[in-house]
Amino acid sequence: MNPEKEAVVVAETQADPIVLPPRRHVGMRTKNRIGNTLIYILLILMSIVWLFPFVCIILQSFRIESTMMTGYIIPKEWGFDNYVNLFTTTNFPRWLLNTLIISLATAVLQSVMILCMSYTLSRLRFNGRTFLMRFMLVLGMFPGMLTMIILYRVLADMNMTQQNSIPGLILVYVASSGMGYYISKGFFDTIPKSLDEAARVDGATRAQVLFKVILPLSKPIVIYTILTAFMGPWGDFVFAAYVAFNNREGMNVAVGLQSMINTPSGINANYTMFCAGGVVVAIPITLLFLFLQKYYVEGVTGGAVKG
Repeated sequence: MNPEKEAVVVAETQADPIVLPPRRHVGMRTKNRIGNTLIYILLILMSIVWLFPFVCIILQSFRIESTMMTGYIIPKEWGFDNYVNLFTTTNFPRWLLNTLIISLATAVLQSVMILCMSYTLSRLRFNGRTFLMRFMLVLGMFPGMLTMIILYRVLADMNMTQQNSIPGLILVYVASSGMGYYISKGFFDTIPKSLDEAARVDGATRAQVLFKVILPLSKPIVIYTILTAFMGPWGDFVFAAYVAFNNREGMNVAVGLQSMINTPSGINANYTMFCAGGVVVAIPITLLFLFLQKYYVEGVTGGAVKG
């Protein structure tokens, strides 16, 4: 090759390449920013709509210039009179104690039954296992309202209604809790069975495998189960009102607060106290979610992996 031509070729190959501006990347980045902005605006609007009633209840609970419903939201006079009157002039402390007893007892007993049932269906293989799972799944589709009349009759025969409604409600909440095994079983399915086999080789019983091997590795689903079992009785109204039957000693907090505003005179005299009671009732659940949110999410997502 001619030396001059060779020098030209080398010069052309060593020339700096022409770099075009990343127009496509800039366009995609702009689209992503616009999309994220719209999503954030939508989420903010949804949060405002969702939080607005709660903010109104909190504001009304501090209003002391009037006890009845008004046409404005921000109080003209602020104070803690509604909270003080709620605990001193009503049966709210008794209602709150009843609800706490029912919720704690239900959370413990129901969690034990659900976790044991979930471990059994996840690890053991026995005749009728598939039929039992399908039967409980179909049975759980029927609303509990269908059994209210017969349940009340049974509880009344056992003297577990009205002023003695606390043990009756605990019995009803715990009785069918084993059918709520779905999430916990899905979580246990994700734990390798080799851990069970190794513990069994070392001489551990099935109960020891569950409580000493599986449950320590299943903190998210255990907390999720306890939290959901606690929340159900804490906010129950329909069946609790049915069993208490207007007896103030056997009411839980939801039924008691509703009885305060059940009449026109009651809502005019106790509306702000009712709002204060709603704030007090919401505080424990809010704190539980704030401190246990991580485990709650892990329990739901982990239990949804397998069925």
